[in-house]
Amino acid sequence: MDGFASLFSAFGLASAAGLNAYVPLLTVGLVARYTDLVSLAEPFDVLTQPWVLAVIGVLAVVDFVADKIPAVDSAWHGLGALVSPIAGAVLFASQQNVLSDMHPAIGALAGLVVAGGFHGSRAAVRPISTATTGGLGNPVLSLLEDLLSGLLSVLAVFLPVIAFGLAGLVAVIVVLMLMRAARVWRERKAARLRPG
Repeated sequence: MDGFASLFSAFGLASAAGLNAYVPLLTVGLVARYTDLVSLAEPFDVLTQPWVLAVIGVLAVVDFVADKIPAVDSAWHGLGALVSPIAGAVLFASQQNVLSDMHPAIGALAGLVVAGGFHGSRAAVRPISTATTGGLGNPVLSLLEDLLSGLLSVLAVFLPVIAFGLAGLVAVIVVLMLMRAARVWRERKAARLRPG
């Protein structure tokens, strides 16, 4: 991969980690282990070890189930606030040739910020879903997040420019949704405060 493709891939993988930390880690680990499409330098090559892949796979299954159960999903999101940015940092830094002059720590910081931003947006949307659907929409929203994380992960490996564009589109849509929700909340609050 050339520098810009690696950079787009890094952004796509970090974005995917913000939605589901385990899917992009598993994707990169499996692709690097079984193909020549991704090459991971030390220490990131640990992602290709069978025992690491097995642990990530188990965590992915636990995440998939836990995020669909009311009340458990909230606690799981709290853990995700730590895990997702770390996964994003690892994935971003693992991409070789991310502009050759960039120090790995800067790549890790960029991944931390991107994944943290996506996870933060995800965490901000979830209470809106809970309030508007009584929590019934949360499992559906969780499934969509999982699917989007998988799509971004695969695109980041095979079509990095499209992954980057999709991540940007998702970010814009989420920001617009949050702005709309904030406006509706302010209007309702103002209506409650009006006399009579």
